[in-house]
Amino acid sequence: MMHDKFETAADIEAVITSYNQGDMILEAVQSLCAQTLLPKKIIIVDDGSKDEHSIHVLNTIEKDSALPIPVTIQYQQNGGVSSARNAGIKKTQASMVLVLDGDDKLEPAYIEQVSRLLRDNPSMIAASSWMHTFGVLDAIVRPAGGNIVPFLSHNCCPATHILRREVFAQCTGYDETMRSGFEDWDFFLSMLETAPEAYIGIVEKPLINYRTAPASSNIKSMDKRLELMHFIIEKHINSYHNHIADVLLDIEATSSSRLYGWENEIIHSITHNQKLSESSNSFIKSPSYGDGGMASAVRIVSSHI
Repeated sequence: MMHDKFETAADIEAVITSYNQGDMILEAVQSLCAQTLLPKKIIIVDDGSKDEHSIHVLNTIEKDSALPIPVTIQYQQNGGVSSARNAGIKKTQASMVLVLDGDDKLEPAYIEQVSRLLRDNPSMIAASSWMHTFGVLDAIVRPAGGNIVPFLSHNCCPATHILRREVFAQCTGYDETMRSGFEDWDFFLSMLETAPEAYIGIVEKPLINYRTAPASSNIKSMDKRLELMHFIIEKHINSYHNHIADVLLDIEATSSSRLYGWENEIIHSITHNQKLSESSNSFIKSPSYGDGGMASAVRIVSSHI
């Protein structure tokens, strides 16, 4: 079916989650309506918004007959983002579902290019793209996707993605007990565990505009990273057991990369006679042992002898 110059995909529906997001939810909807390949339907799940302006914006969207895509809004008591995503996906009927957070936006080619990956690769269970962050951070973030092995050490896919609905049904959806963060990482692991050949694809273009703020749930979840990782490891213990060497080596590679980056920054500061931070001075005076820290400190001091 065509709408103006854009095509509508009969096999893709979109789910947007919303919670007190004001005008941001309208921006998310507008970004879907500007897609070069439109979804068949948009389902907004409002997770118990209390803000009057946010509710007004949702009412306005629901009554807007000029939108090129049918939009329905499902209201529920606050149950967390996992609950909202599950509720929305269960209302869909298409074989592929786009999951979008209400404070993010998509570039016009997102659905066309990401869904093409899924259409061309039957073993691909979900797909997404790189991200352009905006708000407090202006950057390009490049998640790499992959099979289950890299996902065991860190999340490799944005929360905004397109999934195969049959795989969602196989893994029973998002874990609604996870209300402190990392629920998307856990969900990707659950989907990847449904088949040995399963993997997640990434379009290597920044087609997601990801809003950043100091008080966002994504930033706050990092305060509980170790606790949440412990939960994920216990839940997916068989997968970790099967790939333990790869997981440890991947974590070590990430740690070494960050150590070298910090080392180079300290060397740069010393070379240009810049004052070192308290933590940098402390590291040189008492480097960590057994993790490459002492070797790094030796290289730093040797660089200006």
